Amino acid sequence: MKDFYNLSRHEQESSLLFPLVKELKRLGGEATTKELKRSLVENADFIPEDALTYIKISKNGNSYHPFDYPFNFAVTNLNMAKLFDRPQAGIVVLTEKGREASYKFENKEDKFITSIYQITEPLWKEKSKRKSKVTSLKIKEQEVQKVINDNDDWREKLQTALNNLSPAKFEEFCRQLIKKMGVNIDEKIGVNVSGDGGIDGYGYLINDDFRTTRVAIQAKRWNLNNSVSSPEIDKFRGAMDKFRAEYGIFITTSSFTRDAINAARSGTRVITLIDGEKLLDLTAKYQVFVTPKMTYEIDKDFFD
Repeated sequence: MKDFYNLSRHEQESSLLFPLVKELKRLGGEATTKELKRSLVENADFIPEDALTYIKISKNGNSYHPFDYPFNFAVTNLNMAKLFDRPQAGIVVLTEKGREASYKFENKEDKFITSIYQITEPLWKEKSKRKSKVTSLKIKEQEVQKVINDNDDWREKLQTALNNLSPAKFEEFCRQLIKKMGVNIDEKIGVNVSGDGGIDGYGYLINDDFRTTRVAIQAKRWNLNNSVSSPEIDKFRGAMDKFRAEYGIFITTSSFTRDAINAARSGTRVITLIDGEKLLDLTAKYQVFVTPKMTYEIDKDFFD
């Protein structure tokens, strides 16, 4: 099989159609688009492990995630074919038609892809006719961005800001985030730039009135195109042993390989992994050095 990034846009999109149906079904039939995207990347071997964080620079100098385009197009086509429903922005639901297709087309993926495009291609052409001054591709991109908008400007700005932090400053940022999430950070362990035995933070999580859990933190400000591999997880688990931590949190600005994810889930102590995308979500949720601003969403159905 050709490398995913070397496929044409249409080939990338079509290769995601049936895996998306199966993944949404595995997630219980309903998920946010972010949950679906993350789960798809983690479980579909043909998708690059760095798909969530890999970025490219466009000709006009803007950064973008190449994987977002085929993912968004594939979800939109499934929605147009009535296999997915979108009851509200950011939520995807598997319809009864989609559930039936997951059984009907098992091991018949080519036929499934053909059946989807038989439905959606005439719809795209109709949209193109109604807006004849805009190219078909532009129509598709506008429609996709209207339906799915996971990459707001603030995310790109925050991601750039995090990548520009020094390693020490990033470790401080991660400790502040974990503190906001309810862990009492130890001000002596894991706060030095070096000589802290392989951890970048340490704290105590009080689960109830009497139970306290020791938490170790690892922070890696890595290039977005370099994924954290399983040896890094093993090293961190060794550091946890040194400090008798019952719980570990590994944070990176990049992503984790599938081997790293499996390593984090194995053993008696599961390590929580926070990749670049999840880090942005948590930073916004707990408002760590970011401030929310009110905005309004226009009813596009009415104005269109």
